[in-house]
Amino acid sequence: MKPFDTHAHLYDKAFDRDRDEVLTRTLEAVDYVVIPSENYETSQKAVRLAETYGPVYGAVGIHPHETKYASEEILQKIGDLAQLPKVKAIGEIGLDYHFFYSDKETQQKWFARQIELARDLDLPFLIHDREAHGDTLSILKKHKNSRMRGIMHCFSGSVETAEELIKLGFYISFAGPLVFPNSRRLKEAAREIPLDRLLIETDSPYLTPPPHRGERNEPANVIYVAEEIARLKGIPVETVVEETRKNGLSIYGIK
Repeated sequence: MKPFDTHAHLYDKAFDRDRDEVLTRTLEAVDYVVIPSENYETSQKAVRLAETYGPVYGAVGIHPHETKYASEEILQKIGDLAQLPKVKAIGEIGLDYHFFYSDKETQQKWFARQIELARDLDLPFLIHDREAHGDTLSILKKHKNSRMRGIMHCFSGSVETAEELIKLGFYISFAGPLVFPNSRRLKEAAREIPLDRLLIETDSPYLTPPPHRGERNEPANVIYVAEEIARLKGIPVETVVEETRKNGLSIYGIK
């Protein structure tokens, strides 16, 4: 059994020169991969890749950086794409208070609108939360509904934040930073979060884990995240791979 990379931007320009070779390596190293999106254009690219490769699936949505360009017309187009068979989620959506490429109010508006879109389509959604834990939780609680579920992608919060998210119906996904030697808070969270709520990802081409720091990240590197969780929990890596794979299939509704 091979891992499930639940979040990899394989349409990214970093792969333009050798995308086919990367996908060949990817499908040798993992059983499934989900490609999230940042805007309508990348949503289309994610869908095309998902429709080309059997074990590849897509998520469509507007990243917080891109919300300054958002409109109801674009959201409608994304909603149309979301109804295609290989699309399994809305995302990635959320808040980013580090760069502020879009202002807070704009980010919050379109985060909420896309939560509503996910509810209407009965799909999970993928959350991007950078330095915005309080507002992210507040918006999620405000829009809580019986269909709400999804993934906190590239988790960067505390154990307490993770517990709040799990209560709201979310899985917690760890990426390369978990493997960084100085990521003490992340390691504590990964140790404490129940295995049945954990996922693994690469966020390729970003956040490459050791021992490949400084190189372009690829889905094959997701195994290093699994190995770190196994080390922290004192369990076999095969158990982490099996359980996170099962969790990924469940939240994405992949049969």
